[in-house]
Amino acid sequence: NGPGPFTVFAPTNDAFAKIPADQLDAILADKEQLTAILTYHVIGEKIEPADLGGSYTTVNGAELEVSGDAPSFEVGADGATVVCSGVQTANATVYLIDSVLLPPS
Repeated sequence: NGPGPFTVFAPTNDAFAKIPADQLDAILADKEQLTAILTYHVIGEKIEPADLGGSYTTVNGAELEVSGDAPSFEVGADGATVVCSGVQTANATVYLIDSVLLPPS
């Protein structure tokens, strides 16, 4: 939550289902790790699909690579696929992705 503008890579429910239950429970119990993961999914500017692509500094401070052309994008080192792009909200452009992004160690 915040005034924005933001670009958010939001994992789908199926993305979270890929994480083994014990690992997901451990992440949810560790506020510092959870915050690092969540803020790695957010860029502090609003980027439209026609302009998306390249390297971006996330709110967590780590770099995130986005490749491809609208509407087909891959996000992060593990190549999460954008399944729905350019959803507009009051303060963000949202891209739904098929995997949870893990920040570099």
